[in-house]
Amino acid sequence: MVQEIYAALLLNESKQPITIENLTKVLQAAGVQPDEGKLKALVASLEGKNIDEIIKEASTIQVATKAEEKKEEKKEEEEKKAEEAVAGLSSLFG
Repeated sequence: MVQEIYAALLLNESKQPITIENLTKVLQAAGVQPDEGKLKALVASLEGKNIDEIIKEASTIQVATKAEEKKEEKKEEEEKKAEEAVAGLSSLFG
């Protein structure tokens, strides 16, 4: 299914309609034997969808996720430093 999606993205980027016929042409040009069932499913699932918007949303989600991960890592690092500081103080008075 990945090859079919790549073909759809290529068609979208070149402003061509994503149809079974166009997908078939792209896949055959790449030396891939198209699976008509997969193509029908892909065309049906993309019908009425704005692929550029979907890509933009996915990129935004990915950036937000990475920012959240960095924030969590920084928090964990600060907690570890605080624990080490407490351990160091307790060894002085322990």
